[in-house]
Amino acid sequence: MYALSGIVAGFLAGLFGVGGGLIIVPALMYCFSLQGFPADVSIHIAIGTSLSTIILTSISSARAHHAHDAVQWVAVRRMVVGIFAGALLGALLAKNLKAELLKTIFAVFEIFVAFKLLFNLKTNPHLNKLPGFIGLTGVAMVISIVSALVGIGGGTLSVPFFRWSGLSIQKAIATSAALGFPIAVAGTLAFMWAGAGHLNLPQYSIGFVYLPAFVAVGLFSILLAPWGARCAHRLPADMLQKFFALGLFIIAIVLLVA
Repeated sequence: MYALSGIVAGFLAGLFGVGGGLIIVPALMYCFSLQGFPADVSIHIAIGTSLSTIILTSISSARAHHAHDAVQWVAVRRMVVGIFAGALLGALLAKNLKAELLKTIFAVFEIFVAFKLLFNLKTNPHLNKLPGFIGLTGVAMVISIVSALVGIGGGTLSVPFFRWSGLSIQKAIATSAALGFPIAVAGTLAFMWAGAGHLNLPQYSIGFVYLPAFVAVGLFSILLAPWGARCAHRLPADMLQKFFALGLFIIAIVLLVA
């Protein structure tokens, strides 16, 4: 099941450019329920483990974009402090939220992403340049807090921000991909720390990160992401994007009513 989750998440991430964490979190929640994990920590472990797998996928993605000289590394470096601070705050907030409320937050976020994809909403640039260090730190904290709460790499928020700041879509996607690595690292470390010593953790866990799922999902998502990227250039993107959005709606509804 973990391997299948990684295959689906990796393929869809490559196909649409987003979606790794949006697929991995609910898939892990289902797997954990089959294994009988305690309900009060399953969503926390799913989010923490999802962030850990994004470490692996973000490395390959960032390297590919760097090869095209599209990553704005200055912006990434200026946002690192805010990212780590936001990840810590997000993990602490997630730790203290009840499982049902955290699951609802994730489901609502999936509906937001699905709505954005379904209606192909785009963000037009409004600035001519990126904000300064203080502005980027504040934005990084917001992106990282949300990412830590729902277990994603932050692209859903960072790509529109970079576009709003005047970057081309190619550079916005590339910089967001590179930003996913520190977000994932910070979030993973924060969830490991936040879950340390919890009494209901399953064996082979480090805090809220479940190692067997991290290895299996991460490995297979890396292997399948290039296949998804290749298919993205051969299949009708608009139709696939709408089907993916509908799939997210269904997942969100299932999470809300379960």
